[in-house]
Amino acid sequence: MAKEIITGSEALMRALVAEGVNTIFGYPGGAIMPVFDALYDYTQGENAPLRHILVRHEQGATHAAQGYARVSGEVGVCLVTSGPGATNTLTGVADAMMDSTPIVVICGQVSTAALGTDAFQEVDLVGVAQPISKWSYQIRRPEDIAWAVSRAFYIARSGRPGPVVLDFPKNAQTHTCEWQEQRVTSVRSYVPYPDPSPEAIAEAARLINEAKRPLALVGQGVELGNAHNELIEMIERADIPVGRTLLGLSALSSRHRLNKGMLGMHGQYAVNMKTQEADVIIAIGMRFSDRVTGLPSTYAQQARIIHLDIDRSEIDKCIKTDVAVIGDCKVTMPAITRLLNKANHRQWIDSFNEYAQMELEQVINPAIHPTDGPLLMGEVVNAVAEATGGEAVLVTDVGQNQMFASRYFHYNRKRSIVTSGGLGTMGFGLPAAIGATFGAPDRTICMFCGDGGFQMCIQELGTIMEQQAPVKMILLNNNYLGNVRQWQDMFWDGRRSFTKMVNPQYKLIAQAYGIAYDVVLTREELAEKVERMLNTEGPYLLECAIKEEDNVFPMTPPGKSVNEMQLTMLDN
Repeated sequence: MAKEIITGSEALMRALVAEGVNTIFGYPGGAIMPVFDALYDYTQGENAPLRHILVRHEQGATHAAQGYARVSGEVGVCLVTSGPGATNTLTGVADAMMDSTPIVVICGQVSTAALGTDAFQEVDLVGVAQPISKWSYQIRRPEDIAWAVSRAFYIARSGRPGPVVLDFPKNAQTHTCEWQEQRVTSVRSYVPYPDPSPEAIAEAARLINEAKRPLALVGQGVELGNAHNELIEMIERADIPVGRTLLGLSALSSRHRLNKGMLGMHGQYAVNMKTQEADVIIAIGMRFSDRVTGLPSTYAQQARIIHLDIDRSEIDKCIKTDVAVIGDCKVTMPAITRLLNKANHRQWIDSFNEYAQMELEQVINPAIHPTDGPLLMGEVVNAVAEATGGEAVLVTDVGQNQMFASRYFHYNRKRSIVTSGGLGTMGFGLPAAIGATFGAPDRTICMFCGDGGFQMCIQELGTIMEQQAPVKMILLNNNYLGNVRQWQDMFWDGRRSFTKMVNPQYKLIAQAYGIAYDVVLTREELAEKVERMLNTEGPYLLECAIKEEDNVFPMTPPGKSVNEMQLTMLDN
């Protein structure tokens, strides 16, 4: 039977559909125009297999793809042109690499005959993207499209997920080939799911069984491995208290009795202090970021360290490990649990309470239940958290808004936090929230941002307007680059060098985009206006006038040990 002859652009559409793609975030341009022409036919009609979301900037496309991937568990896809279109995606690619987010970025490129001639909008994308992506490849022939796309999705979603960049020269888009679907299920020398060592499993279980003061540190790897139930079975059997990383906050319900809060620089006081008292630490799907460890040389020196991770390169990279359990945590945790004795560490768990009570009295209650003065970030977050009952998805930008939101939001369901962790990308929140509305259309998406980050990708309000993406935007406006201002006050003698913001009238901006808007000026009107926002269909911008010198605490100062956390500015 004669095989079908199609263009490379048509082959790309078929390959994407074969991978289960249904949503693409993109922006057209000259070098990708043949693909967009083919895409048109795949987006028309009630039963069209694909939908294309036109963003307003290519960086927005990558962050939207990240938000989509993080809440759905699927691979996010974005499609852009060559040159500046491609380079505009690189911040999102680097962000996805740091946070293990599976996205595939497809970029147009000049024809192969023009490569290396400095042709209009030519850039060596493969060379630029290679260090910040999981795989970067140029598709030079239409015959290679089916294979390259399948390989890209296999690499992006398998093992430790991450971003893949495909560079697509124009001649490969327009030339023809015989269509034949291909499925890549393995790559030579790439072992995404290592077989765990039985000896390591046994040794990890032995250390946990012998522990008097065990502590589990849970990261996003539990979410990525869909190992939520396996985590609960292990910690409940061994009665292990849990600290969660920023990206791992929804890996365990906020209400679980063993949950002791967030780790790290602005995490819970008790779990950070108790890190320095634990005799065995079980790190699960986390990478010992500097924001978690504080000064590495003083971190948990008294503890035996068990590290469960799918990526061998994370072992001993930051903190020396006593037992390394390499493999998928959905496999390794049950293997360890089968060897665990039923334990009771009530006295150890109760010992967290003293520190927790100190934080409650000195930090939490003043932050979420102030009695006078200007509005605070913590009380705004708490009001939204209470109103949504732990069922919403939290999306944040980066800065004080990120830390306040992460600390005081509630997480009852998995995949409930979308934030830029490793790269700390201001401007991430708005487009990521758009992507989240498409990845989890049945859930409420609450996006917190500061006035600085909001303006970095403010053009994506146009995407929200066009799509009527139901993002609930909570703008914490303190007229400062708040996180930098806090550091300047604490560590730079209060020299506030260029952190004061002169802001636009956000009400008029919201009106220009046809987005519902309100402003909260006093705490007496906060609860009512939060309810109004949540009960309004479609997108909503709620601007909150925040105290200019609101600070996020506790805080482990840079270069200090995790048990040197400050509860207040006065500790400085």
